[in-house]
Amino acid sequence: MKRVELLAPAGNMESLIAAIKAGCDAVYLSGKLYGARAFAGNFDNDDIIKAINLAHLYGVRVYVTINTIIYESEVSGFIDYVRFLHKNNVDAVLIQDFGMLDLVRKKFPNLEVHASTQMHIHNYEGALLAKKLGIKRVVMARETPLDIIKKINDEIDIETEVFIHGALCISYSGQCLASTLIGPRSANRGTCAGICRKAYNLYDEFNNKLNDDRYLLSSKELCTIKDIKKIIESGVSSLKIEGRMKRPEYVYMVVSMYKKAIDNYYDTGKVIINDDDIINLKKMYNRDFTNGFMMGEKNNSFTYEKRPNHIGIKVGSVLSKIGNDLKIKLFDNVNVHDALRVLDDKEDKGIVINKMFINGKSVSSAHKNDVITIKYDGYVQKGKDVLLTTDYNLIDDINLKIKNKRRSIPIDISVSIKRGKNVVLTASDGTNKVNYDSGIKPEDSIKAPLSTHSVKKQLLKTNDTVYEVSNIIVDLDDNLFIPVGIINELRRHLLSMLDEKRLYKSNFKECNYTIDLPNFDKVRKKSVLTNDINEYKNYDLIYTSIKNNITDNMVYKLPRVIYNYEDYNKKVLIGELGSILKYNIFDTDFSFNVVNSYAVAFLHSMGADIVTLSYELNFKQTKDIVEAYEKRYHKHPNLQVISYAYPEAMICKYDINNKYKVNYSYLEDEYKNRYKIVSNKGFMTIYNYKPIKITNHDEYYKIGINYLRENKKDF
Repeated sequence: MKRVELLAPAGNMESLIAAIKAGCDAVYLSGKLYGARAFAGNFDNDDIIKAINLAHLYGVRVYVTINTIIYESEVSGFIDYVRFLHKNNVDAVLIQDFGMLDLVRKKFPNLEVHASTQMHIHNYEGALLAKKLGIKRVVMARETPLDIIKKINDEIDIETEVFIHGALCISYSGQCLASTLIGPRSANRGTCAGICRKAYNLYDEFNNKLNDDRYLLSSKELCTIKDIKKIIESGVSSLKIEGRMKRPEYVYMVVSMYKKAIDNYYDTGKVIINDDDIINLKKMYNRDFTNGFMMGEKNNSFTYEKRPNHIGIKVGSVLSKIGNDLKIKLFDNVNVHDALRVLDDKEDKGIVINKMFINGKSVSSAHKNDVITIKYDGYVQKGKDVLLTTDYNLIDDINLKIKNKRRSIPIDISVSIKRGKNVVLTASDGTNKVNYDSGIKPEDSIKAPLSTHSVKKQLLKTNDTVYEVSNIIVDLDDNLFIPVGIINELRRHLLSMLDEKRLYKSNFKECNYTIDLPNFDKVRKKSVLTNDINEYKNYDLIYTSIKNNITDNMVYKLPRVIYNYEDYNKKVLIGELGSILKYNIFDTDFSFNVVNSYAVAFLHSMGADIVTLSYELNFKQTKDIVEAYEKRYHKHPNLQVISYAYPEAMICKYDINNKYKVNYSYLEDEYKNRYKIVSNKGFMTIYNYKPIKITNHDEYYKIGINYLRENKKDF
């Protein structure tokens, strides 16, 4: 059985080093552009080169995320960046944008491409199409059940990667427009505003308020460490930890914990996790834990509605507050410099313990059942909980481990020191082998001949390298002499030769991009999405979710999350990748996030008739797409723009209507805006509170848009 990869996040160089020292097999990181975590520290181009070289010396693979949607004006810079990554030996790139996927695969056929989770591959058919497109690995949607992932692993020759720990989106990744519509900061452009972490009220159809706690869309933190055995045995290739915006100490601890669990499994067939491990994970960061929909988490247990931030662990309860003196009865240990959060219905407030007292005496540490007094100027009632959100000693201990831990590559060294012959050295890491004929002949010894021990002593000095010598063979004739400085220099040169072997080079190749495309006439047509067929029968094209009585100008609309496909031999409107493989005649919906001419061309080449553009385009960007398409391909695209709709801000496997036992509901934000929530076949759709309205229809037709579509009903 091939060992599963442990994939760690690296938001900056410090986190990269922490991940490597903790024992990861690969890291994923981003440059300053095109990555879905724009607010992480990220890496400039020089840092990327350093990161790749450092990681490769340790045998750690590097994947770079270029997983945002790419506007027409950005394509040239994007390709320059991919070329740079490929030439500098990146192991793979992660892509969301279908157009860039097609362009990169054709221009750089030797570059390994992974489908980002934002590509919304959540089913068998999507993975199968990814394989046909030349994708090496699919990062599965976090909601995908493990049995589907296992079927993919059993039957399709493609690698799968799954998230095992960290923050979760409430919406399917790549399918969330909430930040764009409300922010306006696009999650698909790496600048998510965290709309799901904000406070809301919930109202039913009769305007009854349903909720007490307010963070209704805030998902718990993913933690699957107890499920690692099942996940590995499903056949996945890579276990991914979320956290490019987390501190290095977080990265080190989480990677270390999962490395221990994985080693447990391969050593014993079991995964043994103790309570202290879970407590330490919670101390580092948690919003309560869930094992996620992949592992069958129940709908009612997926969110933590009390607060959206790190809750640490409960360490005490408020006994009293007199003036600014807060007395706390402890359930666990605390220390000076720890950070606490004092909870109350009116306010939560964080505080760092600078001083604390027991019976009036200043102490640096306190223990379970102690009563401590600290200064606190916030409001709090007796009996309220006190949380430990930063364990100073734990952080300090992790930093010491990061500083002192030495991850090393075991090697074998042999040296031949023979009278009258050049000194020859060999080193091997088990995969790479180097031979070094030094050109230096040993001298006859007058006073202090070399010994096997003295030679070994110098060759074993590898602490300033990534290597640790496991075995060493010295073939030495008697009464020979070489200066110690020369032996050290020979060792350094030998190991630098091995470095060069380990810093493997990509097989860079760049080809021309070509594609076969149909040509479409320029037309000016109106389409509509509705189930009230009779009311809108005068439109040129009608999309509907009612399959019965489909007439010539009607098209059946499919969901954008599908686990079981319907047999249907007429034209369909599709919203996800797997449907391309399943259906012969189709239009593509807004959920493909098409924002450039290459994506339009890709979908037309795959058989799409009408391509609906993304909500994330303005008029100029739309015009740029048409002009670029016509200039490059000398053909006209068949494009559709949604001119009126209450856009779908999110689609979620989590269903708040089911949790609160209502037919449909409304979220109300702090500004009293209301977002309609509709549930259908186990999925929840949240609609924006206001419609988009395009009024300059004639201008869109003039630039070459063939269809303007109105969405009249919720689906």
